Amino acid sequence: MFFYADLHIHSKYSRATSKSCNLEELAIWAQKKGLSVISTGDFTHPAWFDEIKEKLVPAGAGVFKLRNDIEKQLLKEDHPVRFILSVEISTIYKKCDKTRKVHHVVFAPDIQAAENIRQKLAAIGNIVSDGRPILGLDSRNLLEITLNSGEGSCIIPAHIWTPWFSALGSKSGFDSIDDCYGDLAEHIFAVETGLSSDPEMNWRVSSLDKYRLVSNSDAHSPSKLAREATVFDTEPDYFSIMKALKTGEGYVGTIEFFPEEGKYHEDGHRKCDVCLTPEETNRLNGICPVCKKPLTVGVMHRVNDLADRKGKDFIPPVTAGKVFSLVPLQEIISEIMQVGPSSKTVTNAYEDLIEKLGPELSILRDVPVDDLSKGFSPILAEGISRLRKGQVIRKPGFDGEYGVIKLFKKDELIKKTI
Repeated sequence: MFFYADLHIHSKYSRATSKSCNLEELAIWAQKKGLSVISTGDFTHPAWFDEIKEKLVPAGAGVFKLRNDIEKQLLKEDHPVRFILSVEISTIYKKCDKTRKVHHVVFAPDIQAAENIRQKLAAIGNIVSDGRPILGLDSRNLLEITLNSGEGSCIIPAHIWTPWFSALGSKSGFDSIDDCYGDLAEHIFAVETGLSSDPEMNWRVSSLDKYRLVSNSDAHSPSKLAREATVFDTEPDYFSIMKALKTGEGYVGTIEFFPEEGKYHEDGHRKCDVCLTPEETNRLNGICPVCKKPLTVGVMHRVNDLADRKGKDFIPPVTAGKVFSLVPLQEIISEIMQVGPSSKTVTNAYEDLIEKLGPELSILRDVPVDDLSKGFSPILAEGISRLRKGQVIRKPGFDGEYGVIKLFKKDELIKKTI
């Protein structure tokens, strides 16, 4: 009996986050998506931490739930939602004559451990102005603070390939996770691949073989939950999840964006409307053909630079899990109906679908195509059938611009509705 976890999200106190984001909305959307476990995000922020303590209660083994009086009003009993305490921390510091900018997802199994981390970080920098605080702190020292906060606290490096803010990023990262966390690197047991890469890309770098790969939505609004998720076959609690990531027992794999949809997949310049493959960038010596300034080197290029396994003809490492590449249901509906994914038309169709067919991840992965076709929409059934086969049309993202994944050619969707 597997379940989905999305362990990297942000609260209303994070920069660029929807103002309507709160714990209730996160739980409602987790249930719509089919997630069993989500993170609180942002526990270092004083106001959000107060909300966590007010609205969540322990549910055993390091997870929390909404208070009974809140939960009964909002959620269906057949799909409980559990929370894990987490926060994303941005560290900016000098090391080896280079400015490093690294994001980390910090986890704590209980309120006291989270409070210990908060107090230590508050003495170092500002944890009030943003849900994702920016601190002048070495990654290794952040890990030390986390480990000393209480038994079970840990760090997973966030979106490790993002150019500007990650452990392996092309602009300010390192060439290995060991280099990033130094003598404490042995306490890192999993890494987050990010939206712009998938496990197959990461398998090309043998130094990552010892880490379990996780995928999360990095969501700044509740509706973006489950863009990516990690799949487990164990008890839905903190310690079982972390044990599965350490040992592989109970770790199934990941739900993935198609990496081309990520906004840093290929190289380029957004303001110049230039998107290039790594090979094209190399031929141009890394210089934009329009403005003549250095290009933003994307995730694929960076993976190529560090890869010691070339091509795709290699055996995945023993730590590898199953990979399920999906497109968010709202985007599929938007493509078919040819209106924006945030439009009222798409929202109404989405709500109708999940009300009749169940959670989004179940619709995308499990509901029989024949049931979709006969009971709801032949064109939607065809789209999801193509999705499950990986038959998608890809336009890659670059330099902060999201890519586009399509399931249909334009002439297939003339006046189509679901």
